[in-house]
Amino acid sequence: MTDALHPLDAATTFTPAADGSLAGRTSPAYWNMVGPFGGVTAAQLLKAAMDHPARIGEPVAQTVNFCAPIAEGDFVIRVKEVRSGRSVQHLYAELVQGETIAANATMVFARRSETWGHHASPMPEAPPAGEVPSLTTKPPLAWLNAYDFRYISGLPIMASEAFATPQSAKSLIWVADQPPRPLDHVGLASLCDVFIVRVFQVRGLRTPAGTVSMTSYFHASPEELARQGTRPLLAKVDSIRFGDQFHDQQAELWSDEGKLLATTTQVVWFRD
Repeated sequence: MTDALHPLDAATTFTPAADGSLAGRTSPAYWNMVGPFGGVTAAQLLKAAMDHPARIGEPVAQTVNFCAPIAEGDFVIRVKEVRSGRSVQHLYAELVQGETIAANATMVFARRSETWGHHASPMPEAPPAGEVPSLTTKPPLAWLNAYDFRYISGLPIMASEAFATPQSAKSLIWVADQPPRPLDHVGLASLCDVFIVRVFQVRGLRTPAGTVSMTSYFHASPEELARQGTRPLLAKVDSIRFGDQFHDQQAELWSDEGKLLATTTQVVWFRD
């Protein structure tokens, strides 16, 4: 046994400063092409807000704007309480390197209470995760090795030139942290960005691209996430429109018990 922190927990561990800001550092385990994987940045901003002494309740929503490239090395996160009511709270956070705000986020927290509930849509049909092989051949990007991907459909195929006919943007995947990590809201925030950029899949070509803004809605309580444990989530993703340098992306993350845990949408910049 080892007492070493899980890479995500190490990436979201901060040193408080006297002015209330939090000092952190980028994680090599979640490195992408030219900076950190966006999901780990979302997780860092959410964790910083959860660590804020004025925080109430649990995460309900998070919008992250990726404002500038995040360089390898140190950063500072500042969290501000925007407004708090009896049950709903709004927080703002920004990740700063030098004088540059590299990412910022608005977050909604709430003290939830039990009410009437309804699942309007069923979980997508999928074979059990244990019957789907793990993806073993991946591009040489560190963050891809931080997750276990089990593609049911929509595995991206890269070609030497763009497909003559655009392919489907849909994918259905079982996905889990690697090494395994018990699910919580910080891990869920990161998993909301775990999909390969849809323009790569649709065109079959890697081009300059990156998420500009991502909003995630957290539907599950901490107890529901704890019940999920380290088991894979079923992730469904699609996009509708591509053009003029941007495309949309929508996704759902489900527990293996058929509970919708999070929905997320983002807008992605790309270039030919």
